[in-house]
Amino acid sequence: MRSLEYKILLVEDTVALARTYKGFLRDEPYIVQHLEKGGEALEAIGNELPDAVVLDLRLPDMNGMEVLEKLTASGVACPVIVITAHGSMRTAVEAMQAGASDFLVKPFSADRLKVTLKNVLEKQQLIRTVETYRDRIDRRAFEGFVGSSLAMQAVYRAIESAAASDATVFVTGESGTGKELCAQAIHRLSKRRAKALVPINCAAIPKDLMESEIFGHVKGAFTGAHLDREGAASLADGGTMFLDEICEMDMALQSKLLRFIQSGSFTKVGGARPVEVDIRFVCATNRDPFKEVAAGRFREDLYYRLHVVPIRLPPLRERAEDVLEIADILLKNYAEREGKAFCGFDDEARALITAHSWPGNVRELQNALRQAVVLHQGEQLSPEMLPDSVVQNGNRRSFEDSEATVQEMPVPGVSNGGNAMPPESDLGTLAQTIRPLDEVERETIERAINLCGGDVRTASVLLGIAPATIYRKRKAWNS
Repeated sequence: MRSLEYKILLVEDTVALARTYKGFLRDEPYIVQHLEKGGEALEAIGNELPDAVVLDLRLPDMNGMEVLEKLTASGVACPVIVITAHGSMRTAVEAMQAGASDFLVKPFSADRLKVTLKNVLEKQQLIRTVETYRDRIDRRAFEGFVGSSLAMQAVYRAIESAAASDATVFVTGESGTGKELCAQAIHRLSKRRAKALVPINCAAIPKDLMESEIFGHVKGAFTGAHLDREGAASLADGGTMFLDEICEMDMALQSKLLRFIQSGSFTKVGGARPVEVDIRFVCATNRDPFKEVAAGRFREDLYYRLHVVPIRLPPLRERAEDVLEIADILLKNYAEREGKAFCGFDDEARALITAHSWPGNVRELQNALRQAVVLHQGEQLSPEMLPDSVVQNGNRRSFEDSEATVQEMPVPGVSNGGNAMPPESDLGTLAQTIRPLDEVERETIERAINLCGGDVRTASVLLGIAPATIYRKRKAWNS
């Protein structure tokens, strides 16, 4: 039980009984509000939700069951304890079926009332804790990200914590893991969300233009500067600047960026007057920043200035349980965009998508599914619709393991450890009993699939090879 007081709404038309019930709870951590009519109770609950309601079923203006049904229908998130007359167990059962949390049969003792209230309040607190867990700890999606894996739950919490601060955030992760999405989420959740998020791609802008892109320039600063131009630093004032691929920035500009971050002021290219701004920095890279510093390509002092709150975005192969969640959403979105009927994957396609290692991360998954939707028709996306890279390069076990097993099998006339050839008289018999390896392989695979009722995934487990290997081989046999 919490140390704060709970608000209890008591709906009882008999004033003497209401006074008795309030006396029962006098020494408990409850603030009890008493009302005599059901209509008054509904209005009070609409204005301020109590922690629990103790409701008599016999009221002067309406039946207490009607009050309960209205509360249940409106989704009111507070427990209701109904009070029934002696011998009305059927009514109590009906009330429980209608949404009541518990019931009290008149007459009841002070202890019975206290225990019942304590139990329903503790249960309600547990429900709220579970809901909080689902909303904040076990989320399937968050600010544009999709995934319920533990790795992504940690990312979601890190983003929320970072967003509440003005500290500089350093995002690392492979290409396609969502670094820009992370920057956008941090900005949207921050107190700076009313101002601009200004992205700068340090790898896409020529180094000769980068200084102007960040700081702006004055008219005549260089050839082609016909007008004054505001840079990202001015546009991001009060908001957030996102420096993507920060490790690609030229060393000469890194020193100017360091001074800018330290002082909070800059001078336009060709200008003479410093400009002060209030900016929050988020930067990202797909490289290992420690290696870049060690190699002399990134300033150590700038790294430590930027690397205040680190957030690492895991590659898709480290959160394989999220792949199908993301794939389901992407397929639905692409099908709607392209006017196709796709609504899901068949079992074999799901197995392939799960098995693939996705070296290009979410971006590769997006491209694979977009290609499949554009080029094919149907309701279920099947393996033959997926790109060859997904079918052939899934996270499969090489068939060399199977070949090694075949080589270890004993052959008549040949010892396991030697190279002796069988007697010449046995060669004809041996030739009749041995078949080409590809025939044996095909027969074995097809037989395993038939024995498994056509379930390729189960057959692959029995054969000790990846599903992708079977799909690739069957595709080659049928071509």
